[in-house]
Amino acid sequence: MTMNRIGLVIAGALIALMLATSSLFVVDQRQVGVVYALGEIKEVISDPGLHFKLPPPFQNVVFLDKRVQTLDSPETRPIFTAEKKSLVIDWLVKWRISEPRQFIRNNGVDFRNLESRLSPVVQAAFNEEITKRDVRGVLAKEREVVMKDVRVRLADEAKAFGIEIVDVRIKRVDFVADITDSVYRRMESERKQVANELRSQGVADGEKIKADADRQREVIVAEAYRDAQKIKGEGDAKASALYADAFGRNAQFAQFYRSLEAYRATFRTKGDVMVLDPSSDFFRAMRGGGPADAASPSRGRK
Repeated sequence: MTMNRIGLVIAGALIALMLATSSLFVVDQRQVGVVYALGEIKEVISDPGLHFKLPPPFQNVVFLDKRVQTLDSPETRPIFTAEKKSLVIDWLVKWRISEPRQFIRNNGVDFRNLESRLSPVVQAAFNEEITKRDVRGVLAKEREVVMKDVRVRLADEAKAFGIEIVDVRIKRVDFVADITDSVYRRMESERKQVANELRSQGVADGEKIKADADRQREVIVAEAYRDAQKIKGEGDAKASALYADAFGRNAQFAQFYRSLEAYRATFRTKGDVMVLDPSSDFFRAMRGGGPADAASPSRGRK
């Protein structure tokens, strides 16, 4: 009897533990707990902590993430502007659950169901806003206004999904592929034209600089040659004056010096050969008979 009682106590304790485990649940601060009773929503619990429910199959719990979620544009479709230009826009929408009951009724508990239904709504809102504006406004001037107006449009429709639109952003605005290629080709052509103009201007400036440098070089060389000739003339004048003064003091020495100069000019190289009469006046200075005539006689070479 004692063993049977112990077994019953253990079995009862295990059953009680199983019931307690299946009846208690924890709601994380990042989640919302939705308690179902026989397939219907009985309670929505947003306060984090330990909570109690009836064990299955009477009640069960589903958890929903209440943090901000991101929906990116699933595909890029061209949108026509007011001037009939085709643009491709990539966008994103930040949203979070505001009414868990409404969210579950319309989308279930799978977020992918909401995203598949919300994407066309967002795309339609962008279409309506872009078609009212031109390309310049969408690209620059009215970009912030477009995002604000789309967010306002989505605010009312988001309530039907049980969510709140936190933010709407345009990630990229571009032309369609054909127009983009055409724009790039035109930009490339314009850049090449500008580059060619700059090269031509550079060549012209280079030739101008080179011509100016050549002109300055010629002027500098001419002025240097002029100054050199002037200095040389002044030196020759001074030398002539010194020679004249020196020769004027002693005429015999002057005649002897001219004879030596004539000898040096005549016998400049070893190959010089002269055919002269030894008694000629040209050799008078060498013979000791007095200074020879300064004039150099004719000579021949072999």
